[in-house]
Amino acid sequence: MPAVPPLTLRPVRPAADAGAIAAIYAHYVATSIATFDFDPPSVEATEEKYATILARGHPAIVGEIDGKVAGYAYASNYRPRPGYRFTCEDSIYLGPEWVGRGYGKLLLARIIDRARAAGFKQMLAVIAGGVEPSVRLHARFGFATLGTFPNLGHKFGQWVDVVHMQKAL
Repeated sequence: MPAVPPLTLRPVRPAADAGAIAAIYAHYVATSIATFDFDPPSVEATEEKYATILARGHPAIVGEIDGKVAGYAYASNYRPRPGYRFTCEDSIYLGPEWVGRGYGKLLLARIIDRARAAGFKQMLAVIAGGVEPSVRLHARFGFATLGTFPNLGHKFGQWVDVVHMQKAL
């Protein structure tokens, strides 16, 4: 079995990383039910999104392999109302060629630490389609399954369930 190249984690640099992040996300928009977006955001919109996340003091990281972005993760407000200010939702995406190699664990561990340092007290994972690898990953980190919302979304001509998981930070 070939060696797994090391993943270097660092904060997102919106201007430099937006193109790679947008390309990874576009893959999932086009091919999976992991997101309910139908149209991938532009590089400009992606740059703006991550600049806003970082300006709020929320964590956003990329994982690089040989100097190229292989995946990313961020945690930001679960909802915009002030009563939710201590609750975040995480998102993790890997380029399709890097899935299943343990990189998701590294990204999730770091984003949990950074979210805690940013003052969040609860983290939610909202997993479309109940994607089993994502559910298992979050469970390994102590996320409890709160429930499955059946038929919450619709994509590619099918109804899609959404699993909600939570972890106290």
